[in-house]
Amino acid sequence: MGDPTRHGAEARLDADAAQQAQQAQSVTVRYFAGARAAAGRTVEAVPAGLDRAGLVAELTGRHGDRLGRVLAAASFLVDGIVWHDRHTLLPAGATVDVLPPFAGG
Repeated sequence: MGDPTRHGAEARLDADAAQQAQQAQSVTVRYFAGARAAAGRTVEAVPAGLDRAGLVAELTGRHGDRLGRVLAAASFLVDGIVWHDRHTLLPAGATVDVLPPFAGG
């Protein structure tokens, strides 16, 4: 028979590797202010390779029209840079910040 602790450690390593592979194929979305309230969370993962319309559709499908309305007016940063080109696909491992309009000046 083998060492049961070895099998447990190997299983944890396999699970960690699978999680890292999944994260490498996904994009992290971070919500701020009203977007966070509408999504009901601060962060989540979505598949890589979406353009902006695809991202909005994915997030609206997950969280409903309230978030969809916020996303329609929001600014998006990809790895800290304003996402101007709506057709650019999100690369794996990127971080998208969803920034709704802020009041004040």
